[in-house]
Amino acid sequence: MPAVQSAPPEAGTDPRRWRALFVLALAQFMILIDNSVVNVALPTVQRDLGFSPVGLGWVVNAYVLAAGGLLLLGGRLGDLLGRRRTFIAGIGVFALASLLCGLAWDPAVLVGARFAQGIGEALASPAALSMIALLFPEPAARAKAFGVWAGVTGTAATAGVLLSGVITELANWRWLFLINLPVAAFAAFRVVRLTAESRASTGGRIDVPGAILVTGGLLALVDGLLAAATHAWASPRVLVPLVAGTAALTGFVVVERRTAHPLLPLSFFGNRIRLLANLLNVVLAIAMTVFFFLFTLYLQDVLGFSALWTGLAYLPFCAVTLAGYAASAQLMKRLGLRAALTAGFVLGAAGMCWLSWLPAQGSFAAQVLPGTLLLGFGLGTCFPALAVAALHGVTGDDAGIGSGVQTTVYQLGGALGLATFVTVALRRQDALAATGMPEAAAAAAGYRLAFAVLAALFAVAAGVAVLLRERS
Repeated sequence: MPAVQSAPPEAGTDPRRWRALFVLALAQFMILIDNSVVNVALPTVQRDLGFSPVGLGWVVNAYVLAAGGLLLLGGRLGDLLGRRRTFIAGIGVFALASLLCGLAWDPAVLVGARFAQGIGEALASPAALSMIALLFPEPAARAKAFGVWAGVTGTAATAGVLLSGVITELANWRWLFLINLPVAAFAAFRVVRLTAESRASTGGRIDVPGAILVTGGLLALVDGLLAAATHAWASPRVLVPLVAGTAALTGFVVVERRTAHPLLPLSFFGNRIRLLANLLNVVLAIAMTVFFFLFTLYLQDVLGFSALWTGLAYLPFCAVTLAGYAASAQLMKRLGLRAALTAGFVLGAAGMCWLSWLPAQGSFAAQVLPGTLLLGFGLGTCFPALAVAALHGVTGDDAGIGSGVQTTVYQLGGALGLATFVTVALRRQDALAATGMPEAAAAAAGYRLAFAVLAALFAVAAGVAVLLRERS
């Protein structure tokens, strides 16, 4: 068995490290693509397994809640138990959960398997990133390796919506998950051959109470918010999980303030720029998650697009998002963070405002596409700037915490946002349907309301971005 070490001394000259980077990036691509690949297939999954409109939200939220709630814990486990060992365990959990997703015979099985997929991501992703940092100790090589990693991350969401449409249309939505099995087996086998085990040189405790409280609290909150789509706000079905979730999250804050080894160091938010950046990151997460979910339902249930045409309809959005990345880099270089973020959120607000006029019938090119282009370019402009702002002022000691916090905040914000805005859209839809309005028109009206609220949220975020006075 390879020796356990804190940092492979031969990593800087080992030619195998580039092959190891390829394998780790391939595994990350497989993991991240499952964040978006399911979106286009949601209407088909709903029909095949009999999901309710509220229950359908759990297909997305079960995954992101597990991954987001346990990500920092997974990184800590990798440091203490061994990064390669934790990575292989995470890939194994992800593969088994993917198999169960592909074989799911009812909604409960699919939601449970999606939750297990999120656990797999929480174990594998931070371990993989730590392994790359050890494999590439020289600054130039590490920058190139992290550039590859960032490119994989940015490509996964784009590829996800495209692959989802193609596979769902030409094969079956179950293959969206079953295709993960050979990739996971290859990654686990090659990582054992190409990397040595490593773990942190310093010990420490694992903040299990913090992980349980934050994950359980968010699960309860999301359950209560989704239940509000079909129950009165004052009903026990809504109030009990909302109160329990709030109590659990309050307990999480208390635990994090008192424990010597917190899962989420609250002192990290003492920097004003980082605090504001993570608040804006929540807005960005809500926008991306809600847009993919509701816009897919709009294209298929209102406009009657097939899964394949839905995937193709996302192509322009993905293209302008990539263009936004390039524009953001230039804006930060010339005018600073504040200009890039303000411009991005203003464009995002304009795009959401356009989508708040979605027609129940009409032309996609003339009445829908312009809004998605504005939104995509705005989101693309925000992403790199927020990545810089969220790590403002970090040192070598807390850079890992900064990236972990950013990812965790993004995923958990998206889950809570999806639960909230699905409830807003469905309550509006049900109220209008009760008056006799046709189902497609009522659905479109519900989506319009959700996008209108998001437009207002983006406008507020643009105002907050003005407070980021630091230049990058």
